[in-house]
Amino acid sequence: MTLRVVVVDDEDLPRQRVRDLVNGHASLTLAGEAADGAQALDVIVAERPDLVFLDIQMPELDGFQVVAAFDDVAPAIVFVTAYDHYAIRAFEIDAVDYLLKPITQERFDAAVERVLGRVEQRDTVQQVRALAEQMNERRGYATRFVARRRGRHYFVRVNDIDWLESNGNYVRLHTGETSHLIREPMKGVETRLDPRQFVRVHRSIMVAIDRIQSIESGEHGEYVLMLPGGRRLVSSRTFSERVRRLLR
Repeated sequence: MTLRVVVVDDEDLPRQRVRDLVNGHASLTLAGEAADGAQALDVIVAERPDLVFLDIQMPELDGFQVVAAFDDVAPAIVFVTAYDHYAIRAFEIDAVDYLLKPITQERFDAAVERVLGRVEQRDTVQQVRALAEQMNERRGYATRFVARRRGRHYFVRVNDIDWLESNGNYVRLHTGETSHLIREPMKGVETRLDPRQFVRVHRSIMVAIDRIQSIESGEHGEYVLMLPGGRRLVSSRTFSERVRRLLR
């Protein structure tokens, strides 16, 4: 079995060290590399590797945030870092392995064997999905989302969102006159947003509370919410109690 690998590190020498170890291992082939978290997402989505050696401390997105931003790809993850205080967090969320820099040949080989064992058991996808979900829970409410457009990833700040609209397994984030599509169901997005900032008013709609300019009662128990720019959103009766709480 040969695993396709992506190496991610914002420092040149450590990245070269892992790259050399990958090239020297009979069960691995290098599929790509990246020097920061945003670039890592692009490479991982494009190459769809089996395994990622992922640095933790990086600009823009750290290693934990990279994994949490995965949508339809689920490679095995081996975290790589110079700091051992991340180890407990990594193993609590069932990381495949955790390597401290400088990486020795012996530890690298042991990590690869662990990954090969999990791939053979066909449990990598489920474990990495659980890893991403638990990381979202542990780091608190989201401050930004990672969206994708024309093959590139970019960031959408939560504070810029006016309202959100679901469409199956996707959610559209509305920011002023612009919208951004992310691959995540509304239920998952709702758990990542602070309920003091956002309220769900419909099965498919959430609203930033401080963007609501007025609330009008409807004839059948629903409410009409007015947002900047004349946007009108209608709550469903199922979620009307949440709107009523805003009026108390």
